Amino acid sequence: MTDIAIIGGGIVGVATAHTLLNRHPGISVTVLEKEDSLSRHQTGRNSGVVHAGIYYAPGSLKAEFCRRGLAATFAYCTERGIALERPGKLLVATSPTEMQRLAALKARAEQNELEVRDVTAAELRELEPNIVGLGALLSPATGIVDYPGMVRSMAAEVVALGGDIRFGAEVTSITETPNEVRVELGDGQELRARHVIACAGLNADRLAAMCGLAEDFSIVPFKGEYYRLAPRHDAVVSHLIYPVPDPELPFLGIHLTRMIGGYVTVGPNAVLSLARENYGKLAVNAGDVADMARSPGFWRVMRNNLRSGLAEAANSAFKHRYLKACQRYCPSLELGDLLPHPAGIRAQAVMRDGTLVHDFLIRNTARTIHICNAPSPAATSALPIADHIHKLAMGTFALKGNSPAA
Repeated sequence: MTDIAIIGGGIVGVATAHTLLNRHPGISVTVLEKEDSLSRHQTGRNSGVVHAGIYYAPGSLKAEFCRRGLAATFAYCTERGIALERPGKLLVATSPTEMQRLAALKARAEQNELEVRDVTAAELRELEPNIVGLGALLSPATGIVDYPGMVRSMAAEVVALGGDIRFGAEVTSITETPNEVRVELGDGQELRARHVIACAGLNADRLAAMCGLAEDFSIVPFKGEYYRLAPRHDAVVSHLIYPVPDPELPFLGIHLTRMIGGYVTVGPNAVLSLARENYGKLAVNAGDVADMARSPGFWRVMRNNLRSGLAEAANSAFKHRYLKACQRYCPSLELGDLLPHPAGIRAQAVMRDGTLVHDFLIRNTARTIHICNAPSPAATSALPIADHIHKLAMGTFALKGNSPAA
């Protein structure tokens, strides 16, 4: 029997294992990952941005964890020699309405105690000659990092501390008793654990449902499609370039991101995905579609966001529309500059009434803890999330000091 089984080999799951083993020497921790390697989904398919936390509501878990995560991520990666850069982020306004939104974002950033400053149109031209806009807001702390490299480093330390990482371990059922949790795996094996922590990302609702914690929400997958810019544009920007988000829409919009590796991507858009873990443009998974169709929240989200959803679908279907969205602030881009790049899929928790869960959502039973919603900035926030889970485990699981689990 293992003391704690952690389901999910993304950055949150591995960071949680890393934290528990460092805080409780001698504890037995087993990470269950259904794929044959770590970071196969959200962690390995995001933009690599280390966010500062400009957008998030003051007092929210997102705001707190992101602010702490920025420092913790840079400190960890600096100490281990993991690739990182700090180019800073420019939120670029291209209309008078967006200039007003920019002022509101500055006020929110200041409430979150973040360093930001206004950038005039003239200064924007000096900082970024290839970018056009009426003004911008600069977040100098925002950076980029090799998140998969960070996960590999933490995983190696997990193993060195005595933890076990099992691949090909798909969880098919969880049965909680007063004294233990039995985890059934797809290969017919059973793992017995004193406690379970589920960091299952795109399958968070399914794992939570096994423990009776998902009656009022479900996961709706949204695909984010990226393009890599042609090599001639590797130096087209020196900062990360973001649009000013529309507060009526749930996602941030298409942006230009300098990547670890020296190239630039544009994206992502946000289109409904008909498969949770298949990244092809026309991918369909019948089981995933059936789960969405059974969710009242899904239909309400589609109705409430029909216009923006159709626009995103059109951008996905017609490359020239995607290009036009990029040309709003980078007019030098041409159709031939948009080269293929891997897509990602974001797990978005939706309540039965159609409300999008914007903050992190964590629930528990007596012997299990479930990360039910961990959208961006989850990668940035992974270490503080792990610390938060550890504190929950100290109370919920009665972990004591540096001793093994009870």
